[in-house]
Amino acid sequence: METYTYLRQLADSWGLLFMTLFFIGVVIFAFRPGSREQADEAARIPLKDD
Repeated sequence: METYTYLRQLADSWGLLFMTLFFIGVVIFAFRPGSREQADEAARIPLKDD
């Protein structure tokens, strides 16, 4: 089997699984309890006076 074909098949199967799990993890992280306060605080950083 060629290296390119092997890597292509690996990316098609395991790459898709990894990206799906990563997306689900990011969504869970963004919508977890208590994240609203942290997001609001981070959004105000550019507006703070030094």
